[in-house]
Amino acid sequence: MVPKVHDEHRVDHGASANPAVTPAYWVSYPRFLLRAARLATDGSFAFYAWMTLLSAVFLVGANAWAHQVAHGMITTHLTDHVSWGLYIANFTFAVGVAAGGVMMVIPAYLYKDHAMHGVVILGELLAVAAIVVCLAFVTVDIGRPDRIWHMLPFIGRFHFPMSMLTWDVLVLNGYLLLNLHICGYLLYTRFLGRTPNPKWYVPFVMISIVWAISIHTVTAFLYCGLGGRPFWNSALLAPRFLASAFVSGPAFLILTLAVLRRFGLSVPDQPVATLVKIVRVTILVNLLMLGSELFTEFYAGGSHTASARYLFVGLDGHTELVPWIWTAIAANVVAAVLFLVPALSSSRFVLVGCVLAFAATWIEKGMGLVVPGFIPSTLHEIVVYAPSVTEWKVTAGIWAFGLMVYTVALKVALPILSGAERVQTDAERSLAAD
Repeated sequence: MVPKVHDEHRVDHGASANPAVTPAYWVSYPRFLLRAARLATDGSFAFYAWMTLLSAVFLVGANAWAHQVAHGMITTHLTDHVSWGLYIANFTFAVGVAAGGVMMVIPAYLYKDHAMHGVVILGELLAVAAIVVCLAFVTVDIGRPDRIWHMLPFIGRFHFPMSMLTWDVLVLNGYLLLNLHICGYLLYTRFLGRTPNPKWYVPFVMISIVWAISIHTVTAFLYCGLGGRPFWNSALLAPRFLASAFVSGPAFLILTLAVLRRFGLSVPDQPVATLVKIVRVTILVNLLMLGSELFTEFYAGGSHTASARYLFVGLDGHTELVPWIWTAIAANVVAAVLFLVPALSSSRFVLVGCVLAFAATWIEKGMGLVVPGFIPSTLHEIVVYAPSVTEWKVTAGIWAFGLMVYTVALKVALPILSGAERVQTDAERSLAAD
């Protein structure tokens, strides 16, 4: 049974909340790490089966990446014409999942939704896991990760602030550090039995809200700042990225809460209802922006619509991505109906809508965004790209690793935040001995 998550603002009355009898802040840190390690490795048969499956997929991906590093990027189907593929597509989507995690933070801290405080840690931990996935996809896409030092500040050439890539490095790593601090501080203070001091985490939470928007905005600027790729040259790209992020992130969190409920966590209905309301709005905004893009591309016409024609209807007989994008559009429309029609708003249909919305966003911001930008090439050639088996293996391995990080983080965080796991004070040990 997973214990109920309590509000991190709850004040503990008694010896554990008294700084005079609570151990020094740094004394119990090794004990905290040891207990976290035990929580991460102790679980039911279902937990071990799940982690075994993820570990197996991760090892397959790690082996494929080792093969890629040993033999070079020739093991992928990337070329000089299509230099970004499945890796960068998943990187872009994972950035959106990380940004979407803030949808639990905004109601909790900006709108004082106290029901969200008990589960807001799920969004913070999701952001951490998603950023880890982002950094992993960038690493495997580099080809020679040992040369990444060339862009490090002071050691190599960082090219800040002119390069958009350096901005992306700063916002992604900054967002990771912000969420690590917030989660680490809340967990450690709860482990000590203390009430978290708002001045040590609330300002960082407010910064993380703005930072979450910035990580996906900067990622969009990486695309629309490339003048030679007309498919990406749209001022609507950054808002579309944010709208789709605020669909995929909450959808994943709703599924997470459903799974935790299935395994015994007492989750109130209010957080789930709030996330459902968010998806109801953002999924319509996302579809509206998609319709606006389609009108702009096809009504006026012109040579710059070649990439859009290749994606949506095919170009010169090449229709490789047409089934992908229309599947994504159909899934988005069905998901919107499931969220909006009252007769279909039961929990089972909402979960189906979440799965469809998550998958549709993955296609739309992945293969439906990255690859068409390169086709046709600047020389007006059509060079077809389809991910290799190595790319699929590495991608599956990275997502498995991200799910492992998220699973372990939840496994450690939930008992500590519920008060079931915390350090025992000297006063409590004395009482127990008596």
